[in-house]
Amino acid sequence: MDYVVRGIAGKGSVRLFAARTTDLVAKAARLHNLYPVAAAALGRVMTAAGMMAVDMKNSSDVLSIIIKGSGKLGSIVSVAKADGAIKGYVDNPQVDLPLNNLGKLDVGTAVGREGKVTVIKDLGLKEPYIGQIDLVSGEIGEDIANYFWVSEQQPSAVAVGVLVNPDMTVKAAGGYIIQPLPDADEEIISSIERKLKELPAISSLIDEGHSPEQILELLLGEFEVKLLGKTPLKFECDCNRERLERVILGMGKEELQDIIETEGKAELVCHYCNTKYHFNKEELEALLKQA
Repeated sequence: MDYVVRGIAGKGSVRLFAARTTDLVAKAARLHNLYPVAAAALGRVMTAAGMMAVDMKNSSDVLSIIIKGSGKLGSIVSVAKADGAIKGYVDNPQVDLPLNNLGKLDVGTAVGREGKVTVIKDLGLKEPYIGQIDLVSGEIGEDIANYFWVSEQQPSAVAVGVLVNPDMTVKAAGGYIIQPLPDADEEIISSIERKLKELPAISSLIDEGHSPEQILELLLGEFEVKLLGKTPLKFECDCNRERLERVILGMGKEELQDIIETEGKAELVCHYCNTKYHFNKEELEALLKQA
């Protein structure tokens, strides 16, 4: 089961998040027919979004991450709710690149080293909070860590990873975020730095069967990890026919009239889950009257 845990360590001087996201990333890969490097990139972004979203106060709060780089993948978008529902897509899901020099999926090149990371937090206020920074590597984890530092002045260690099988199915996915607070002493910070160098990749830990709780123990067990909450995670899209009707109405009368006269029907596809919505001529004409 996919889930994220929140916790603290070092008498509250370090904030912790860890997640298993294998199933939801696998579902995204199937829905979008993702090639391996696209699955790795989108899976990393969705994992980061899921961990960040559960830190918001209300279950209706929504966090979005948009990464638009100079690479072939184009935009990568993930929307996560505080209750654990996550959705996402990538502009170009069938990007295929050779492995990098380390023999791993070349996410950095696929994303691109130039571009923007945008984080939007919709907390139910009049205006959402929007933070935007430049990409630093395209590897996602480093970019999210840099977002925390630049936009929130919060030093963070961020690891997100996805293992993909030779048959292009997702084998394992997960991540963690470690955030030392200003009162964290040097012993804790030094231990974190040492453990980060020693531990295998997060996707390997998940593949080996380590739970998010066990991963936090591996990282900071000597400083008394205290768990504060556990939230199930799942790929879930909230699209519906009514929402797509509003999209059609947003086209305006002239464009809608043109579709009725030239096509006599319309098909809209949800970016996030690829669900197709069909509208016949009578339905379009009824919408035209509303417009």
